Amino acid sequence: MSLEPIRKRVFVDCPTEVAFATFTREIATWWPVETHSLSGSGSTEVIFEGRAGGRLYERSPDGGEGDWADVEAWEPPRRLLLRWRVNPKRGPTWVEVTFESEGGGTRLTLVHSGWELLEDRDGREDYERGWDRVLSPYLDRVSGWRG
Repeated sequence: MSLEPIRKRVFVDCPTEVAFATFTREIATWWPVETHSLSGSGSTEVIFEGRAGGRLYERSPDGGEGDWADVEAWEPPRRLLLRWRVNPKRGPTWVEVTFESEGGGTRLTLVHSGWELLEDRDGREDYERGWDRVLSPYLDRVSGWRG
């Protein structure tokens, strides 16, 4: 059974370099950890190791770490590919984020795929809604950019 990837497209009014850096290097400034973290704590720190072979993970207030993803492709400021593994019981999926110049800004496209490879596909609908919730504060953060 084939399941369509989740696709999210948003436009941000800034150059691709700024859009990419905000999404990656500055992720801790906008990621909604109060609703989207393993520890569920608003004081959780989010760390994005900006390189192929790096990790995306959280550090809880007690110092514990929880992996979210492995960085499989790192092509600033155009593309990144994550092996998404927040739920180890479910198995990995893939999140690809591309940043494309459009007019005076950037078109960000997020594609979350690999659902058809999973036995437990129940989380797909949660992610369909969840990516909207995650991208909303990103849009707020990057909208404050002034060149």
